[in-house]
Amino acid sequence: MRNIAVFCGSSNGASGKYREGAIKLGKELAGRGITLVYGGASVGLMGVVADAVLEGGGRVIGVIPKMLEEREISHPNLTDLIVVDSMHERKAKMAELADGFIALPGGPGTLEEFIEIFTWAQLGLHQKPFGLLNINHYYDPLVTFFNHMTEQQFLQEKYRSMVLMESIPKVLIEQFYTYEPPAIKTYINENQI
Repeated sequence: MRNIAVFCGSSNGASGKYREGAIKLGKELAGRGITLVYGGASVGLMGVVADAVLEGGGRVIGVIPKMLEEREISHPNLTDLIVVDSMHERKAKMAELADGFIALPGGPGTLEEFIEIFTWAQLGLHQKPFGLLNINHYYDPLVTFFNHMTEQQFLQEKYRSMVLMESIPKVLIEQFYTYEPPAIKTYINENQI
């Protein structure tokens, strides 16, 4: 595991626990020699996790759309900053660079990035591990909804189980090393073959 992409908020959130969790994740990545790939900003949890990796002597690659870089929120001290033309290109570049994905607490953008990675995994577009760092029970409602999708037969259990979730960075990252993706989703009924 060389690079892990982290999706997270451009604000710090209501609880100091979110900031603490971002710092712990950054220290864990740096301590393991794992490069952080993230959205390139200096604000919110994005800036916190990047600073923690850098302070731990680790490498950080930021991927930021030109429109956001021009608003002067890009982090000035990264190992590498890749400027792209759009949000779509940002996600594609982060996915290309990453060997796994973690979502810290965040808003709609964080959720959208995580759900896209989940969908791509379900379709077999990648076989990389991905998980939620469930700081302060932030993602409990989302996991409840994933379980509801499964109960209502819109999400198969084998795909539901792809979503790793822990509250401790070290434990989540350890799960990445043993992750085994399920078979690729198909809509063909075996009885029809």
